[in-house]
Amino acid sequence: MNPRKTARLTGAVLIAAAMAVMHSLPASAASSGGTSTTDLSVLQIEAENPGLLAAMKRDLGVDATAASELLATQDAALATENSLRTALGESFGGAYFDAATRKLVVGVTDASKLGTVRATGATAKLVAQSAAQLDSAVARLNAREGSAPSTVTGWYADTVTNEIVVTAVPGTAEAAKSFAGSNVRVKEEAAPQTFVKGGDAYSVGSSRCSVGLTVRGGYVTAGHCDVLTGSGQPNNGTWGGSSFPGNDYAWVRTNAGVTLEPRVGNVTVRGATSAATGAQVCKAGSTTGWTCGTVGSKNQTVRYPQGTVTGLTASNVRCQPGDSGGGFITPAGQGQGVVSGGNTATCYFNPLGEILSVYGLSLLTG
Repeated sequence: MNPRKTARLTGAVLIAAAMAVMHSLPASAASSGGTSTTDLSVLQIEAENPGLLAAMKRDLGVDATAASELLATQDAALATENSLRTALGESFGGAYFDAATRKLVVGVTDASKLGTVRATGATAKLVAQSAAQLDSAVARLNAREGSAPSTVTGWYADTVTNEIVVTAVPGTAEAAKSFAGSNVRVKEEAAPQTFVKGGDAYSVGSSRCSVGLTVRGGYVTAGHCDVLTGSGQPNNGTWGGSSFPGNDYAWVRTNAGVTLEPRVGNVTVRGATSAATGAQVCKAGSTTGWTCGTVGSKNQTVRYPQGTVTGLTASNVRCQPGDSGGGFITPAGQGQGVVSGGNTATCYFNPLGEILSVYGLSLLTG
């Protein structure tokens, strides 16, 4: 490779690098033209985003036509959720997208307001706890995090079941209940890990991570990619800021000669609107490439061996070591966040909006 060649950097993929060996992900992602999924024909989606459509078919069981229709439905559901969150006020009990019925399900604590939800076409569900109450319960556990046994790996509010869930390693449910109280549900699963691995992509010393989404002057990625790899700098820039544990985000100021593109793979980034729980989402990482799934519970607290991180969003998207920092995005082009870590069942990401706000960054969009 000509060492003077200009590098091109897109979210989650280095197309070329003047300072390192080229590394790229599999061909990419879904609906990138226009501001709405419905603006795209199936042929256009197939032509522009073969990698993402293949991942959606493999992981979600949907073809291009079904994906286009589902994404349009999810876009409408998200707008309804945001409207009802305001209209219901303190009685809003959380919401999620039910992929089976293709409808938004909205929890309400006040039975007199069920009609407000139904009038929008969404499914109304009477629940015991408001979203604010669930968030307060998570905050109380966060305040006691230091006293949690090491076998407790995190906690979150489950908007589908309207309860607090505490995660713990197998065989330790009783210890988890002793810490969190008997009114929580304990979910036993393998302990999460942060994903850093020696290799290629963008590297820090002998470790590697993945580019997330591009911003003016650089890109966002995972904070542990800085903290856990020592004092080294990324091979394609310098750290502009990082935070881990507590948070898991960072951004990199790229070197001269790196051209920043507003894409994750081949998906053009259109914005940073947060997708609803239950909505389809995909991620691009330097180890597993494009993988897709659905958004899980938000505002999760995760206890990694290296420290606790709050405010993460869960997904059932597959990710592995080396994917850390990789970009999460909806097939319609809304950036969601960067890979933090996970296990064989769950991949957590740090929401994008928080990262942009903390560092005053401007997301590159097309």
